[in-house]
Amino acid sequence: MAISPHLARLRAVIGHELIQLPSVAVIVVDDDGRLLLVRHTGNQNGWAVPGGAVDIGESAAEAAVREMREEIGVQIGQPRLLDVLGGADYEVTYANGDRVAYVPAVYEAGIVDGAPVPDQEEVSELDWFTPLQLQSADLNRFSRALLRATGHLAS
Repeated sequence: MAISPHLARLRAVIGHELIQLPSVAVIVVDDDGRLLLVRHTGNQNGWAVPGGAVDIGESAAEAAVREMREEIGVQIGQPRLLDVLGGADYEVTYANGDRVAYVPAVYEAGIVDGAPVPDQEEVSELDWFTPLQLQSADLNRFSRALLRATGHLAS
C-alpha cells in the first residue's frame, strides 16, 4: 500500500502504534447490478471494496474519485454517500506491523469513463460479483462488514 508523506512522518514518530484515519470505500455497481471488488497487491486476505485514505486538504468525495482513478484507472460519476462506519471490523494490521483504525466514508458510484484495470501497485486483480456471488466470495473482514452495513450483503 502506498503511504502519504504526512502519514510517513507520523509513523516515524509513533512507529506501529494504532492510528485512526479517515478513509473512503467506493461501491461500484454496473448496469447488471454487479459489484466491483479488488485484491490488493501483496494481500492474500480476500476481495475488497476499492478505496483508501483521505489525504490532507482533500474531501472524502475527492478522495473517492482520486482512489478510483489511481487504483483502477476509471473516472466515476458523482459519488453518493451511503454511510460512515468505524469500529473493530475496520481495524487493520499491515504486514510491516502498522496498525490502523479506519473510519470509512462509504460511497456508491458508477463508472463514467474508462474500463477498470488494476494498477499493479496497489491493486493486483479485480472482478465483478453478482449479489449471489458475494454471499460465497472470499471477502476480507473489512469489506464483509462494510457490505453488510450498507445492505449489499445479507447477514
